[in-house]
Amino acid sequence: MAYSSPRVAVVILNWNGRRWLEQFLPSVLENSPKADVVVADNASSDDSLSFLAQQYPQVRTIRLQENLGFCEGYNQALRQVEATYYVLLNSDVEVTPHWLDPMVELLEKNPQIAACQPKIKSFQQRTHFEYAGAAGGFLDAYGYPFCRGRLFDTLEEDRGQYDDVRPVFWATGACLFIRASAYWEAGGLEKEFFAHMEEIDLCWRLQNLGHQIYYQGQSTVYHVGGGTLPKANPRKTFLNFRNGAALLYKNLSDEELTKVFYTRLALDGVAATQYFLKGEWKEVKAIWQAHRTFFAEMDYWKRKRQENSVKKKTTQLTGWSQQSVVWQYFVKGKKEFSTLDVPDGAALPA
Repeated sequence: MAYSSPRVAVVILNWNGRRWLEQFLPSVLENSPKADVVVADNASSDDSLSFLAQQYPQVRTIRLQENLGFCEGYNQALRQVEATYYVLLNSDVEVTPHWLDPMVELLEKNPQIAACQPKIKSFQQRTHFEYAGAAGGFLDAYGYPFCRGRLFDTLEEDRGQYDDVRPVFWATGACLFIRASAYWEAGGLEKEFFAHMEEIDLCWRLQNLGHQIYYQGQSTVYHVGGGTLPKANPRKTFLNFRNGAALLYKNLSDEELTKVFYTRLALDGVAATQYFLKGEWKEVKAIWQAHRTFFAEMDYWKRKRQENSVKKKTTQLTGWSQQSVVWQYFVKGKKEFSTLDVPDGAALPA
């Protein structure tokens, strides 16, 4: 498949990730011959830029003057990229031969699809799905994200059960294909999120605007995960809980806001209690600071909620489960997506 039209830009946001560029950029260049490959550098303090200049002078580099985080870093970089489709690709991702073809073909044939993701498998355990996105993302009744192939910390083995092409609620930011026009129509990534859950917020806004989000199981990439922030990190906990509250507050319909939002905050309190009982004080503090910061920023989030003038009810959104996955997983012991009763939309021919 040739990409003279449409134009595809694979944009890698880098921050002190020379080791990842050295390890994974070769696979991107080898397997993306007809796409533009761009590295946007978030004011790295390591030798990423000199490495690129010496080893890959053919790769376009965008230099940002400060570390703007994942969200605003991409917003600023993508303003400088001309393309029909952006591919937001983490630096710690290994791509495979012909990975672009099924993704671009899906977007070309279905103009209602604004964004999509491939199958995300673990670089370390290549037979299994990877945490960040797996086989497409969903939200439960209280806004907790989960995936086909990944419920909380349980990762499924890839047995071909998700080789389909199917609508989902959100597509992972680790490898996000998105129409440039749709990206800017929705306003890009929410800069105040900095990082974490930003792709869920963007996909929710896209659904509210009438677009669809898809998973394409005929393309596969391998993700290391935790390349910037390790999974067990209080900063990550803070961002997930602060951004989780903001995600719901920004996007829920007026009819559902009070019930869903405040139930979620209470469940966050349950999570903090569990950390407390385990003696994980830094995690408890991170959740408390997340809620405190969210309410301190309430004027900003009120403005953002007003800007999102179209807010569909969750029953009108693809990939929103009306059940609590927290209850299903931790109380009922359901560890795989197939054991849940989740309406995930009609599949397209693979």
